[in-house]
Amino acid sequence: MNVKYYLHRLPFTYPFTISKGTKTHQPTFIVELERNGIKGYGEAPAITYYNITIEKMAEDLEAKKTSLEKFALTDPERYWHFLHHLFPSNPFLVCALDMAGWDLWSKLTGKSLHTLWKINDHGIPITDYTIGIDSPDVMIRKMKEKEWPIYKIKVGFDGDIELLKSLRKETSVSLRVDANAGWSLEEALDKLPALEELDIELIEQPLAKDNWEGMKKLMEVSKIPLFADESCVFEQDVAKCKDHFHGINIKLTKCSGLTPAKRMIKEARALGLNIMLGCMNESSIGTAALIKLSPLADYLDADGPLLLAEDLADGIIYDQGNISMNNQLPGLGINILHL
Repeated sequence: MNVKYYLHRLPFTYPFTISKGTKTHQPTFIVELERNGIKGYGEAPAITYYNITIEKMAEDLEAKKTSLEKFALTDPERYWHFLHHLFPSNPFLVCALDMAGWDLWSKLTGKSLHTLWKINDHGIPITDYTIGIDSPDVMIRKMKEKEWPIYKIKVGFDGDIELLKSLRKETSVSLRVDANAGWSLEEALDKLPALEELDIELIEQPLAKDNWEGMKKLMEVSKIPLFADESCVFEQDVAKCKDHFHGINIKLTKCSGLTPAKRMIKEARALGLNIMLGCMNESSIGTAALIKLSPLADYLDADGPLLLAEDLADGIIYDQGNISMNNQLPGLGINILHL
């Protein structure tokens, strides 16, 4: 295989703020695998608090590029194991290559990913639309600009309950909140009654990622489903979440790709955990891969391209939270716009 990669910094339509900070652009790493003139693509965005940059992904790939190009792609799952051992400290890079491997294999075999995975391609959950932290007026304006059936509201700061009350006055649709580990146990317990009164659908990562004792206590009293994000990164984290969360948010980039994500879904189901599939502000390349897995999920957060002012591909159609793609096309089902 021939291997190429591209580094991009995609601008957000609005500065994107969560409890961990603000960014105006999303750095993202794109991989292209080519065999016999057929190309497969994968993506991994850089996330500051995971300490992996797009420059680091490029450096690691360059160091092992010869090994990558010598590998004979005969099975994408075997390819992931090869990548996992080749880049043990860079799951983001593994994700991009794994995604590209599945895209290429689907195109080479002429079989859709749903056929290869033996899953029904119907029943995609409605995706939420994320509203980053800002002043109440700006957040309300964002909601009115993008009328949507489900909003995901970033919280985890002083005054977040008052802000949610302001937003609730403007809409009766479903609201989800994501604290990004921004609350202490005491804060979360104090805010629960108000969150219940505001009819919040679910709470994502309320406490620090390693506060398992606190999550156990919160689980005992919360009437709102609690979902792990930062607490559930890799496959070995799934079992830990049982009895501490009602569900887990699986993100391709942090877990290292489609291959482990499928295994995580299977294990979570066996443990009685609900499944959310989440994005990390990927362009349509990475988001398309997530959507291909979405028939297996209960909840979907696949709004990355909607938050960006610039995209790298098209093929995803959003209609009031409903998502459609050209499922007749093998691979990710997207058209590359520019790299």
